[in-house]
Amino acid sequence: MQKIYSNCQSCGMPMKKDLGQGGTNVDGTKSAMYCSKCFQVGQFTRPEIDTPEKMQELVVGKLQEMGFPKFIAKFFAMGVPKLERWKK
Repeated sequence: MQKIYSNCQSCGMPMKKDLGQGGTNVDGTKSAMYCSKCFQVGQFTRPEIDTPEKMQELVVGKLQEMGFPKFIAKFFAMGVPKLERWKK
């Protein structure tokens, strides 16, 4: 049985906030690990985002676009390096 994550294991977005209801695997099934913004057809949608630091920058920027103050955005992005995708 595959583990169900409450947050995307790439960007940290709550899965329940994902309009796509999760990314997709190669076979078209829903990914239980990654959101639709990060993962489609078994591949990461932004291959240039290849470190947790780059993902943190992206997350902070997106949250600020949504109106979050920078300190709150940085707080939410703090956990990115602990997500499954970025664990070494």
